[in-house]
Amino acid sequence: MPLSRSCHRPPPARRPAILSRSPEAKAACPPSGDTVSIAPWGPVLPVAAHLRCRVVRQVTAEMVMLVGERVPLRRDRRRTSCHVRQISMYVCHVVLQISLTDIGLSFGRDRTTVSHACNVVEDRRDDPAFDDFVASLERVVTSVFGAPGGRAHE
Repeated sequence: MPLSRSCHRPPPARRPAILSRSPEAKAACPPSGDTVSIAPWGPVLPVAAHLRCRVVRQVTAEMVMLVGERVPLRRDRRRTSCHVRQISMYVCHVVLQISLTDIGLSFGRDRTTVSHACNVVEDRRDDPAFDDFVASLERVVTSVFGAPGGRAHE
């Protein structure tokens, strides 16, 4: 038995308004090179903060691999990637003075997750070996990006 016209499917969900701009609106507001959208529907983040967070994460991962003595198992790799992310978030916030919200957007997390990561790293800095590692990472990041405000750390 065929379906009647009264039993129709609801229309598909519309795209968010930010994606469905008219051609006139797109021409009036050309894309600039100083922002990047993390997701098509998500907020726009300054490129500098996003790229800095990516570089810090990569440098942290490389330094962790240099310090590690053995090939990690699957479970250890997942834990290592979480620690790398937490340390990267901490360094981005403390050294580069990027806001928790911008760091969260860069890492695909919430600002409260970034705050938790900073607290975890601060608590782990009681261990001298971990403190030395984070201090050396802070020096590397400072030498790559310079200190905030254009001054060198002393």
